[in-house]
Amino acid sequence: MNRPQITDRMGWTAMALTALAMFGNFYVYDSIAPVAELLSSQLGFTDTQIGMLNAIYSIPNVVLVLVGGILVDRYGIGRMAAITAGICLLGALLTAAAPSFYLMAAGRLLYGIGAETFSIATLAVVALWFPIRYTALAMGLTLAMGRVGSLSADLSPTWLPGVYAAGWQPPLLVAAAVAATSFAAALAYWRYERRTRVVEVNAPERNDAGFNWRDVLHFDKAYWALVALCVLWYAGILAFRSTFSIKYFQHVFGLPLDQAGQMNSLIFLTSIVSTPLLGWLCDRTGRYSAILVCGSFLLPAAFVSLQFVGGNPYVGMALIGLSYSLVGAAMWPMASKLVETRRFGTALGVMWVLQNAAIAGSNLFAGWLNDVNGAGADNPAGYGPMMLFFLAASSFGFVATLFLWRFAPGRIGK
Repeated sequence: MNRPQITDRMGWTAMALTALAMFGNFYVYDSIAPVAELLSSQLGFTDTQIGMLNAIYSIPNVVLVLVGGILVDRYGIGRMAAITAGICLLGALLTAAAPSFYLMAAGRLLYGIGAETFSIATLAVVALWFPIRYTALAMGLTLAMGRVGSLSADLSPTWLPGVYAAGWQPPLLVAAAVAATSFAAALAYWRYERRTRVVEVNAPERNDAGFNWRDVLHFDKAYWALVALCVLWYAGILAFRSTFSIKYFQHVFGLPLDQAGQMNSLIFLTSIVSTPLLGWLCDRTGRYSAILVCGSFLLPAAFVSLQFVGGNPYVGMALIGLSYSLVGAAMWPMASKLVETRRFGTALGVMWVLQNAAIAGSNLFAGWLNDVNGAGADNPAGYGPMMLFFLAASSFGFVATLFLWRFAPGRIGK
């Protein structure tokens, strides 16, 4: 039987549907930071509890992300993308349901169970439709659309001031509505995948070996240096940007909620355009390590600028945005270059297990530091230990990229 021919145009269509679903996924994840102050002032949540709302997203994925990768391989990319997007929608609805910390935490837990497997499916979509060329560019464009979702969450207090004036619940209901659009896009992609029969076309290239812990023994020093960067860099950037940054800007720099959200949005304003361009540069040059060294250096520089130098916070946020662009454009494509194709699922699973453990621990530890040191509007200096922790994590991440540059083979190491 003749198999259908898959064209670039069909691949970009599939990517567009996936990117739209990614928009909603990122928006929901970043919907906590804009309401953090409202959760404190209206519901009496501590910073430890607020940190838990994002930490609990990562905690189950310390294990389940491995299961999620196996399920994507076993039951298909489109099907699992739709199922996990539906789980994310249920989690977003539960988070907004009632003024109970435990109910919100349960909603964020459910959302996290779906979201990470959905992200694996998204990477698998890019690999399925762009196995040879345009890989980093397509991945960069997909990530850029996700970051538009995060940017929209940051700017939602400016765009929807009446929603935030009504209290903590309406903004979370808006996030649930956005999750519904993500679910619809994932369903549309699943239907498109089945109609084009792309899985049949690429079936000989699929890896059905599944996860094998023994494969970890075959990974080289360059891969483990990349893992160290992934763990330390995400521990520094996500707990700050997605949980405490807006509250930090309100209390340390005295910004109102809408301006604090705009400040936080600089990260994605910087990266939305630059990440796809840098992905194209990675495809063209293969100099992933050099790009990662530059990007990882900018994150500790940003924390120094924000907390220890003073002055205009826009400088620090612009540096974080550049770091997000450089590291995001190079990290995941480089992972596919450092391991054999048949072990890529294992490699990605190990990275994401450790990454989620680091993000969860970072959120909890940062919230605990704020509470112990009395961080708040009346004591902005109390945020200093949290920022020192983020600086330390990101600095060790930069050191990991220097090892990566040393160990990475061939053109990747230049």
